[in-house]
Amino acid sequence: MTAPGGLPRRGRHSFDGALGGGSSSFRTGPGASAGHGFPPGLGRGTAHEDATGPMVEPAWWSFGSTDDPGSPLTARHGGGDEHGYGRQHPSAPLPPLPTGAWDRLRPRPEPGDDDATVAAPRFAGKPDDEFPEDDAPTTGGPLWDEETGGLDVIGANVDEDRPRRRGFRRGPGAAVPPAPVVDGAAAPEPGVADAPAGHDGDLLDTSGAGGHDPVADDEIPVEPYDSRSDRRRRRRPFAVVLALLVLGALVAGIVIGGQQLLSLINPAAQDYTGAGTGSIDVRVQEGDTLSDIARTLADADVIASTGPFVSAAEANPEATGIQPGVYTLRLQMSGESALEMLLDPASRQVSRVTVPEGFTVEQILARLAEETGTPLEELQAAADPAVLRLPAYAGGQLEGFLFPATYDFEPGTTPQQMLQRMVDTFTEVAGRLRLEERAAALGLSPYEVVTVASMVQSETRLDEERADVAQVIYNRLEQGIRLGIDATLAYGLDKSGNELTVTDLETDSPYNTRTRAGLPPTPISSPGEASLEAALAPTSGDLLYYVLESQEGSHFFTSDYAEFQQARQRCADAGLGCGG
Repeated sequence: MTAPGGLPRRGRHSFDGALGGGSSSFRTGPGASAGHGFPPGLGRGTAHEDATGPMVEPAWWSFGSTDDPGSPLTARHGGGDEHGYGRQHPSAPLPPLPTGAWDRLRPRPEPGDDDATVAAPRFAGKPDDEFPEDDAPTTGGPLWDEETGGLDVIGANVDEDRPRRRGFRRGPGAAVPPAPVVDGAAAPEPGVADAPAGHDGDLLDTSGAGGHDPVADDEIPVEPYDSRSDRRRRRRPFAVVLALLVLGALVAGIVIGGQQLLSLINPAAQDYTGAGTGSIDVRVQEGDTLSDIARTLADADVIASTGPFVSAAEANPEATGIQPGVYTLRLQMSGESALEMLLDPASRQVSRVTVPEGFTVEQILARLAEETGTPLEELQAAADPAVLRLPAYAGGQLEGFLFPATYDFEPGTTPQQMLQRMVDTFTEVAGRLRLEERAAALGLSPYEVVTVASMVQSETRLDEERADVAQVIYNRLEQGIRLGIDATLAYGLDKSGNELTVTDLETDSPYNTRTRAGLPPTPISSPGEASLEAALAPTSGDLLYYVLESQEGSHFFTSDYAEFQQARQRCADAGLGCGG
């Protein structure tokens, strides 16, 4: 239908391409979709020429997705399935617009319009009286309220398809901020500052904020405040605490995991702190290096890793003095604390036994029993030359081959292990002195050298005299003179030299060198290294006699018999034991 003057009758949508009672087609392209809420690029639809006939929905009205033209625009179209495909629904009438809405609609400039064109009215003149405006009173309901007319457009039946509220939601009980006051009057809402008088604040010309649907280009009611948000707000402190707990657990996990990773990357870098707790016995083997000791301690959980201990030991020169044995340490000590305890003699679990030079086998067994607590009978049973690994030149004789020294015996050491260790020490010293080779150079057997060394050991306490005593023995043996060494007789009689009597001196015994020429049948004591060296390297000369001349144990040496007798008298006068 057209109005007088050839102008088409304008309904609610007073712009080109709008849908109205007199529109015969839908306008497509950018002009039809931009600003009107219709998607761009949609096809044409058809409408009846009069307001009473039903409108057929255009094809593009009935789909809500660009993926499928058959998808419904609203839940009502889809039979309640917002996302499914439903059958097309007959068009629904539009709700009436508020009074004066048409007056507030502002023209929208087209591209290329100048200011005059924009300011000019869209259509000259007024509607003809025969065709009243939408705001004019009419008989009956408005045309758009007809049950058989109108268009089903976006925004209709909003109660059925109410969208989710957009924007910030005020908390319960929050006051609505008052509108700003300008010159005593409330300032207009944003976007309608230039609206004609009577504008009631609807947002027909704005989009986006305040619940406005940019697709429908209509104002969509906003849902009322949901009180459930208050409950959600009350749950926020709990959520914060839970998040902090999770964060703390995460940090702890990272720290612990980092330590584990560090231990995997560099296991030698870990160390305990403090002096440790409890106690544990740890054995240091003969020949262990500092690294060997560190690994032993780490395996026993004395230290956390080898690195700190080795570093502390390398910085302490005394660490090279760590002796083999069993040490009483603590668990989980720092590397430095473990080193300090290893250097402390009190930490070592040993029975230390000192065997003096010149002791006989009998005296040695008694000393071992006393110092280690081992029964003497067990030691005597273990002193079997057939069981102990003696040098071949020993001839099955144990006397003289238990080397005198200081020994540390760990708990649990057997009697045989004690004696074998002493024999092994003699073999080691003899090898260092080249005993067999040098004895052969003297025209003697190693056994004879050991026997001479045992007599040298018994005759003097001073190392500087030992080579002279050896010279006297070799000179007398060479000249066929009886040795006359009372120590041999005392050994044969199982007495000390001071206990010998005149009768004892006349005893016919293989060990009485007063009555028998040559060497005694066996060594008479355990000679030390100095006595062995003296027997292998005697001084040169013609000395045949020596006599004790002082309380300090020094002797007078001479090759003249008369001088010897004089010195002997001096010894007797001094009470030094030269009574015979």
